Amino acid sequence: TSVVGIEKCLKMLRKHLEQRLKNIFITDDRNCKSQRIAVFLSMQDEIETEEIIKDIFQRGKECFIPQYKPRSSHMDMVKLTSAEEISSLPLTSWNIHQPCDNDVREEALSGGGLDLILMPGLGFDKSGNRLGRGKGYYDTYLERCMHHPKGKPYTIALAYKEQICDSVPVAENDIQIDEILYEETTA
Repeated sequence: TSVVGIEKCLKMLRKHLEQRLKNIFITDDRNCKSQRIAVFLSMQDEIETEEIIKDIFQRGKECFIPQYKPRSSHMDMVKLTSAEEISSLPLTSWNIHQPCDNDVREEALSGGGLDLILMPGLGFDKSGNRLGRGKGYYDTYLERCMHHPKGKPYTIALAYKEQICDSVPVAENDIQIDEILYEETTA
């Protein structure tokens, strides 16, 4: 067995698991009831969200993506006009597509708020704790959501079962996730 063969097999397995997770998310009751959804744009080591974003647009829902402010823990969720638009957005230092600072778009909290946020993470526990990348973007944003008239949106994380731990370290300002979907979740 060659290294190339093993890599190809792992890619196929990952694609299969991502498809399963996409199907679980798409049929999730909270997703079906939501109209204004924020979705992270995947880093290489995260569950791919491109197909989920396409599904949001196909269903006529509104999609928002993160816009991180450099050298801070501030993030906005700004409106995306189409799934195809993502590839034309510039790359950040984290190799994530996002609108430029001077690209003026609707920010979710300046309008109708959000119904659902798809949360990224490196690890999760079954209590809903999330291990992020340490910048606090999502926790700070969720805190801001709590001050919006609509309140805090429902939060869902997609994970491989290997990312589910007995416990992850939490800080005082960490906000728990409402639901974690992984491949053993029934669709």
